[in-house]
Amino acid sequence: MPDAAPVQDGSKARGNGHGASKTALAVGAVGIVFGDIGTSPLYAFRETFAGAANIAIDRMHVLGVVSLIFWSMLIVVSIQYVTILMRADNKGQGGSLALVALLSRHIGRSKYGWLVVLLGVFATSLFYGDSMITPAISVLSAVEGLTVVNPGLDPLVIPIALLLLVFLFFLQSRGTAKVGALFAPVMIVYFVTIALLGANQILQNPDILWALNPWYAVQFFLTDGVVAFLALGAVVLAVTGSEALYSDMGHFGRGPMRLSWFGFVMPCLLLNYFGQGAMIAGLPAEQAAEVVRNPFFLLASEEYRLPLVILATVATFIASQAVISGAFSITHQAMQLGFMPRMTIRHTSETESGQIYIPVINWALMIAVILLVLTFQTSSNLAAAYGIAVTGAVTIDTLLMGVLFVGVWKWRWWIAAPVVTFFLIVDGAYFAANLVKIPDGGWFPLVVGLVAFTLLTTWARGRKLMRERMHETALPIEIFAKSAKNSATRVPGTAIFMASQTAGVPSALLHNIKHNKVLHERVVILTVLIADAPYVDENERCEIHDLGDGFYRAVLHYGFMQETNVPQGLKEMERCGGEFDMMHTSFFLSRQTLLPSDKPGMPIWREKIFAWMLRNAATAMDFFRLPTNRVVELGSQVEI
Repeated sequence: MPDAAPVQDGSKARGNGHGASKTALAVGAVGIVFGDIGTSPLYAFRETFAGAANIAIDRMHVLGVVSLIFWSMLIVVSIQYVTILMRADNKGQGGSLALVALLSRHIGRSKYGWLVVLLGVFATSLFYGDSMITPAISVLSAVEGLTVVNPGLDPLVIPIALLLLVFLFFLQSRGTAKVGALFAPVMIVYFVTIALLGANQILQNPDILWALNPWYAVQFFLTDGVVAFLALGAVVLAVTGSEALYSDMGHFGRGPMRLSWFGFVMPCLLLNYFGQGAMIAGLPAEQAAEVVRNPFFLLASEEYRLPLVILATVATFIASQAVISGAFSITHQAMQLGFMPRMTIRHTSETESGQIYIPVINWALMIAVILLVLTFQTSSNLAAAYGIAVTGAVTIDTLLMGVLFVGVWKWRWWIAAPVVTFFLIVDGAYFAANLVKIPDGGWFPLVVGLVAFTLLTTWARGRKLMRERMHETALPIEIFAKSAKNSATRVPGTAIFMASQTAGVPSALLHNIKHNKVLHERVVILTVLIADAPYVDENERCEIHDLGDGFYRAVLHYGFMQETNVPQGLKEMERCGGEFDMMHTSFFLSRQTLLPSDKPGMPIWREKIFAWMLRNAATAMDFFRLPTNRVVELGSQVEI
């Protein structure tokens, strides 16, 4: 049976309420959400000077770089994401797919609706490249701090980093609820520590505060146009994780996340960046050139560097954990919205439905991360691959933001156009600056993104074609019920036939009566529909139609963030001919096999990819959590 179908059904959707206090949620957000952007000071400032731009280390350039970091954080993170895009929630949820679902509900039937969907899917595809690079560069940059403590430890950096990363991925199957309780306190200690280290340097060289003036960023471009442009490719590392803030909004709500960002995280980060700049600017040129190779750890005096390395390593571990969990979450959304085949999902918490583990994604990410570390060897080399996925996703979000202004918020075009143009210039400049990194590693996230985009769109297209072919040959259930009641023997019990559509007779039902010549006393054709909103209220979960003669059509409604637990949903049904006793209920599933078509609906190579994805998809039994000893699977063939 094909996956559950997404429907435009906003009436049955609700937001995700947050019962805890705003302060408690804000503290929790510090531990879960801000790890990615919070660990950027380990490498962002360093790479700006040590990267391809080859910037001279003097007062003007240091002030220019720090000013660029400050204004980038203010414009991209604070204004674009935290202030504007966090208002664009889909029933409390954020992220590219949630934004696409929101936009589709308003403009999905317009002639440009398909383009909005494609942009959102490509932004999602780029996230997978980011989720591979982030753990590698974060953990590697932290472990490299050991070489600051003792240069002789350099040969141990890669083995230690690989050991930590492998341990991180093996930890996923056990769930992170207990470990997660330690995230917030550890990250708060980390942010306070980096803020104090930065403030200490600022007090010694307060001249760095002139970088708050945007003129120094402008002067940098006027003096060194090409060099300043190339520097943007490294400066953007300071805002990596901004898209993740939007994606994780549903976990904590926009209010607590804004409180965390403006009240704690942003000030701590800026103090550290300004502190690194103050330390470099206050040193002679030769010494500054040596210190800029790893300024983050050199902020601390010698006796505190090892504890700082340990703290930074734990922080990067937490940041990586959040990115991996994000990959699980976005994969689950893609499955529910019809862009991915079913995969085995394990729930690692009995109380939090959002804590899931997807083995295929976990092991694929682990292999990719190991290969990245072994191939690129250092965090500086990985920095060349980092950034292009993030800036690509940010640029796409800006385009979608323009659609949001006009299509959903109903702004006048002459108001929306200047705002979108401004952000496109800023985000486009960052993306263009990262394009020069393609030969040095920037190709990797682009390749990952293109592969993911091909798979997502191929599945969505193939699934649509399959539904159309099945609909063409579907027999109306009313006609079938009247003709079947006298032509088959009725046996005790309930038979539930899973169907991907709310019309017609499922092929499993046709095959069953053709080969077995029996019908159960109660025959239920059940469809699971996924709304274009994250949650559906329990009292709106069920929809039942009595077709007569013991036949029923039932629909279970879920949001794209919810678990599709069919047995649990059936328990909530109080009608439909009585309660469902699982011991006397059988589930019948259809499994399609693709046949070559004389007129294929898509190129043959994509058809082969779709067939491969269909063969390897998890069974509906696992996805819908059906009782294993009550399932009967019947095959059918279909051309697309």
